[in-house]
Amino acid sequence: MTAEKQLQQSEGVTERTPWKNEMSMEFDAVSLNESFARVAVAAFVAHLNPTLEELADIKTAVSEAVTNAIIHGYDNVYGYGKHGNSQPAYLIIHPGKVQLRCSLERDVLRIEVEDHGKGMENVEQAMEPLYTTKPEYDRSGMGFAFMEAFMDELEVHSEPGQGTVVRMTKKLGTYPLIEE
Repeated sequence: MTAEKQLQQSEGVTERTPWKNEMSMEFDAVSLNESFARVAVAAFVAHLNPTLEELADIKTAVSEAVTNAIIHGYDNVYGYGKHGNSQPAYLIIHPGKVQLRCSLERDVLRIEVEDHGKGMENVEQAMEPLYTTKPEYDRSGMGFAFMEAFMDELEVHSEPGQGTVVRMTKKLGTYPLIEE
């Protein structure tokens, strides 16, 4: 071991692989933060120069996962009124947080969206296209279908009363050549 590495270890410095990166954030479960989450993930992958299609896919999948956490996990429908209505039907905001975690390893993006809300009794049913628990808000029931279509992998884990974790993976096709 070189003297420099010994010094780094004694000072608690860890060596990072240049092609790995992670980020995490937590925000209130309110509709205003859905766009913030989309932009944060887009900024996180921007250095890879993704195509516009890749970026749109990622942003849409994140938007759907975060919106599900807010609306279905915490019943926070403020800001999600019926189309054309200037005032949402309910002004009650239920307390809750959404965690967003992203990691990049070379050209593979992994995203986790987690809530500690109501959870789901039947994940398979919730993932069926057109299934929604909020038809009165013009929810189309296509959130999981969009996540599945726009990402390479989708996993959903949920426990009633405990919350939900959505894990998505996407391989980006434009990763620059890195010399190791």
